Amino acid sequence: MRDNTQTPEAQVANTSKISAKNVQVYYGDNHAIKDVNVEIEDKTVTAFIGPSGCGKSTFLRCINRMNDTIDICRVEGNILIDGEDVYDPAVDPVQLRAKVGMVFQKPNPFPKSIYDNVAYGPRIHGLARNKGELDEIVERALRRGAIWDEVKDRLQAPGTGLSGGQQQRLCIARAVATEPEVLLMDEPCSALDPIATAQVEELIDELRQNYSVVIVTHSMQQAARVSQRTAFFHLGNLVEFGDTDKIFTTPEDPSTESYITGRIG
Repeated sequence: MRDNTQTPEAQVANTSKISAKNVQVYYGDNHAIKDVNVEIEDKTVTAFIGPSGCGKSTFLRCINRMNDTIDICRVEGNILIDGEDVYDPAVDPVQLRAKVGMVFQKPNPFPKSIYDNVAYGPRIHGLARNKGELDEIVERALRRGAIWDEVKDRLQAPGTGLSGGQQQRLCIARAVATEPEVLLMDEPCSALDPIATAQVEELIDELRQNYSVVIVTHSMQQAARVSQRTAFFHLGNLVEFGDTDKIFTTPEDPSTESYITGRIG
């Protein structure tokens, strides 16, 4: 069992990395997210839990403006990363997504080699001046994705030829290759078997040393294992947010307790 507690020094050192203020999301006339206010700390895993359709993935996708791709979607309020509003017209969404990496529910490697999957982001953002630097970036990312030892001798093989768990770790390596500061994960283990899930959970625990990690999960056991902070969403509202241990043992809101004990969901 991993230690989810933080020392008082670490708690003091942690500052808010992501700050959401009065966030509303509409899909046409449907008010999907209602008045969400939350402060997400750096170097911490924050889990979003709640029933299907409660808004947790919608809110996650606001953080890197993935909802921009949906014509009928409208976002109001402010989401700040390091004090900068990501919805400011001066912010380039492409640059934002280099800073805020994302891993999806289903592993989605590009139809390219393992090497080119990881090199893609650094290439388009001009992070390497030559092949030697790109090689170093790719190796570092694959090591951070905990898959280097499995693929180092076949970097030119297609990424789509890996197992499901390996593909997801490759996608995590691809996401961290641009040196993001925030890593968003939308149910990253839901398509994986228990062994691959355990490997990805171990990796998430390691990644928080370098990133602010936000994970949407349907599994309360997973939230309890990997996160230090948990947010419970219900019907588009952020009902409760706090330390994971407290949310799971002594929640303040009755609906949080009902969800955790299986009475709603």
